[in-house]
Amino acid sequence: MLYMYGSVCITVEQGGGRIPAVVRTTKARWIEAGLEALAEGGPDAVRVEQLAVRLGVTKGGFYGCFAGRTALLAELLDEWERRSTRDVIAQTTAEDVDAAERIRRAGQLTSSEALHRIDLAVRTWARHDESVAARLRRIDNERMDFLRTMFATFVDDPDEVEARSTLMFALAIGRQFIAADHPDHSKREIVQLAAEYVLRPLT
Repeated sequence: MLYMYGSVCITVEQGGGRIPAVVRTTKARWIEAGLEALAEGGPDAVRVEQLAVRLGVTKGGFYGCFAGRTALLAELLDEWERRSTRDVIAQTTAEDVDAAERIRRAGQLTSSEALHRIDLAVRTWARHDESVAARLRRIDNERMDFLRTMFATFVDDPDEVEARSTLMFALAIGRQFIAADHPDHSKREIVQLAAEYVLRPLT
């Protein structure tokens, strides 16, 4: 049976004695390595042996932290959800700023290349796995609900709230697919300009 004892994964013998598992790294590092592999090659790249090589440890430590590969994949999705949505919404809604600034902060918190790559990998994964697709739909709905709530504080027309929310979400998700050049602007600058256009106050 598996347990977490502090930050170390342990196993328990049938007789009840607590025996430290052969763990050469923390559970968090297994998850981090799994996310890196997921971003690089999708779920098929998340293999225990390959992760052990990446971390420079034996795979025995993995089984002291996870019941198996399926359990790891589930925790990777949990971590992606936490980083990309739950923590972001919690942090931005707790800040004493207006709604437009909360949307900006959400964009800043999710703008890293590493998180974009994980997000893209999850979206590709969802095309082939119904359970992942269902989770992705739920998370995207949470993100859209956050945007709707924010825009509704300074936009009265429900259709415009929906349009602005959709445009902002499309910009956040889709900007990584844009390969076009932008005269006199970097890609980052043009994305910021586009975001500010969507965030413009009513006149």
